[in-house]
Amino acid sequence: MPQYKTSQALSSQSRRQLLQGLVLGGVASALPATLSAQSNTIAQATRGTPPILSGPVVELEVAESKVNFTGESRIATTINGSIPAPTLKFREGDEVTIRVTNKLKVPTSIHWHGIILPYQMDGVPGISFDGIAPGETFTYQFKLEQSGTYWYHSHSGFQEMTGMYGALIIEPREGEIYPVDRDFIVQLSDWTDEDPMRVFNKLKIQSDLYNFNQPTVGDFFSDIANGGLGLALDKRRMWNQMRMNPTDLADLSTATLTYLMNGSPANSNWTAIFKPGERVRLRIVNASSNTLFDVRIPGLTMRVVQSDGQNVKPVEVDEFRFGPGETYDVIVEPTGDAHTIFAQSMDRSGFVRGTLAVRRGLEASIPPLDAVEQLSMMDMMGDMTAMAGMAGMNHDNGASTSDHSGHTVPAPVVDHSSHSGHNMSADPLSLPSKAVRHASTEYGATVDARVDTPRTNLDDPGIGLRDNGRRVLTLNDLRSLEPIVEPTVPTREIELHLTGNMERYSWSIDGLEFGDSTPIYMRKGERVRVILQNDTMMTHPMHLHGMWSDIEREDGELLSRQHTILVHPAQRISFLATPKDAGQWAWHCHLLFHMDAGMFRKVIVS
Repeated sequence: MPQYKTSQALSSQSRRQLLQGLVLGGVASALPATLSAQSNTIAQATRGTPPILSGPVVELEVAESKVNFTGESRIATTINGSIPAPTLKFREGDEVTIRVTNKLKVPTSIHWHGIILPYQMDGVPGISFDGIAPGETFTYQFKLEQSGTYWYHSHSGFQEMTGMYGALIIEPREGEIYPVDRDFIVQLSDWTDEDPMRVFNKLKIQSDLYNFNQPTVGDFFSDIANGGLGLALDKRRMWNQMRMNPTDLADLSTATLTYLMNGSPANSNWTAIFKPGERVRLRIVNASSNTLFDVRIPGLTMRVVQSDGQNVKPVEVDEFRFGPGETYDVIVEPTGDAHTIFAQSMDRSGFVRGTLAVRRGLEASIPPLDAVEQLSMMDMMGDMTAMAGMAGMNHDNGASTSDHSGHTVPAPVVDHSSHSGHNMSADPLSLPSKAVRHASTEYGATVDARVDTPRTNLDDPGIGLRDNGRRVLTLNDLRSLEPIVEPTVPTREIELHLTGNMERYSWSIDGLEFGDSTPIYMRKGERVRVILQNDTMMTHPMHLHGMWSDIEREDGELLSRQHTILVHPAQRISFLATPKDAGQWAWHCHLLFHMDAGMFRKVIVS
């Protein structure tokens, strides 16, 4: 049973693990007098529970508010004066009208993340509409054809990073299939006291500026002890030649970020109250701008029942990783008086926590941060077995080939005209292609690495979570509760490579930043396979607007329906999509700085 104690008895060791600064009340600590009329709403925000809005018509107002998370007052972008923004609660099948008034001095927008709707309502300036000009009101109107846990956020500039995000809950018309006694929303996010544009510009100058976990002399001697001087030198020579860093897991760290849970830093201990013996549902949303979180509740098993708003066959885990844009619903059955909800950043620079408790003032033990793991050869090159096969080839007998740009590249190990164990007479599109096809645009200054032998396994939890002694969720564990009713064999296949240059802090798709790219075209109602291959050493949460992404294994088995897919380094993931609505849609990495730096494409459905 977990240890628990009153907040006054928190150990000095645990205090040292908390994030910088004492919480000073979040949004409500220093609100301007003009918002005093909203005191009830603000009081709820200070408790980490934003107001709930529902009904056929909802009014939202975007404005600036003062916040203080670290001891320094700053200006945030808020909706109805709240961080997080009000929770919107509707029912499946509802026709909703949401009027958004812009009180800012710059344009704004709201994107309804994961919601299938007409493209004009999707809320992406320059793609689906012009944005909401200062002083204007835009009316969103659409019918909710789905249920589940979703969220909404600005798609303008860096407004999402300055507080403009909130939960969107759509109740199933026939009621929840997993009944619980308590239902809580847990929104994780990140905050910086710096101007986000200044942070972004710093990364353009020095991409590893906020990485405080870089290899040390001690690491060098440790490598010598484990593998000898030669291997230790070779390892450093390899990374130096690539101009990469084996600990560059995240662009930002607690050097500039404060992690929040429902708008509260770790010290404020956001608390959800339950009664002994109750079943509790946690709707966990990654509403951060640039942070991947690893989430667990020490001492409790989490039963995952929903992923990206879609019901899945229950799977019991101790921990899961998710990136910005993703959501997981879990059910827990607390056994003690207090349990810590612990979310550490992927780079292990910090964490945020809250508490499940039978009464306020209780806290459970806070686990130490896990040790930082360095990226491996698998994260850089992919399938090491295939790499060994390539290394053993005679490169004088055609083991390398030239692409149509004239560059010489290694030949694919797997013959793209066949699939392992697959009937040659069957439809060649019945299984995802394994042959790597690098676009000619990948050979340029915007790309510092290409993977020729990607791994296709979906059972990898990612760097820092492998073999950690806990049951960690992977994509391979997720199965849609209801069969995915779509044609299983696509009519065509699209292969896209996630690319970048870390030294230049350039992010792209197929080596092309958004400004240099052309749209991807799809036809309404067609079944298309998309293969995403990550040629970088960072993890990218890829979000395709306007349609579902049905994850498939390399043997063709359909797994789960997602709206955001986490693609690990050197990994190749396949999914099927069926566009239902014509129009223009966005497709991008949901790490905000990666999207802004160029990992973004327009999709046109006709």
